[in-house]
Amino acid sequence: MAATTRTPSRDSSVAEAQPRPGLRERKKLKTRIAIRRATYGLIAAQGYEATTIEQIAEAAEVSPSTVFRYFPTKEDIVLTDEYDPVMETALRDRPAGEDPLESIRHVMTHALRTFIHEEREEVIQRTRLMVEVPAIRARMTETMATTSELLVQALADRTGRDRDDLDVRVFTAAVLGALREVMLHWAAHDHQDDLIELVDRALTTIKGGLKL
Repeated sequence: MAATTRTPSRDSSVAEAQPRPGLRERKKLKTRIAIRRATYGLIAAQGYEATTIEQIAEAAEVSPSTVFRYFPTKEDIVLTDEYDPVMETALRDRPAGEDPLESIRHVMTHALRTFIHEEREEVIQRTRLMVEVPAIRARMTETMATTSELLVQALADRTGRDRDDLDVRVFTAAVLGALREVMLHWAAHDHQDDLIELVDRALTTIKGGLKL
């Protein structure tokens, strides 16, 4: 990433949470960030539907083919970020004997707290688009599958189970499904609630079940 004197962004925090990548990887990350920021800027100015890949490419100073190389669809630009590998690493680093749900709770709330603190407007815009744009909401299922596989592997390794173990996959699906519903609820209620408290509440519901 280009060096600046401003307060470190979410992306720089992500970079600090992992071993420093090589020059090639840093260039790729810089390009991804530029494309994402250009997209959010254009959407804020003219709306999602009016924003084209060609406009995004021009604003990010790359070619349209480069945009597609990094993000197969426009929806992916909105939905993806650099947090999945960080969350996987953080999950693997939790204490060995810790309850898996508590490990997930810690990792998710920490990641979201950082995201909201450093890029609040972006996360608000992203979740608003999840509610307002059917194509983005539909694509969420596919993009979450990537996150799911990373967390499944980390949880399988932590618990000594196989990654195809049904319990591991159901647990992971439940957690990510809860996170999806929390994000949609938060946006639908005009982002007035405390997102971290909503996530904590959702995970508590998973742990205790639905009480009558």
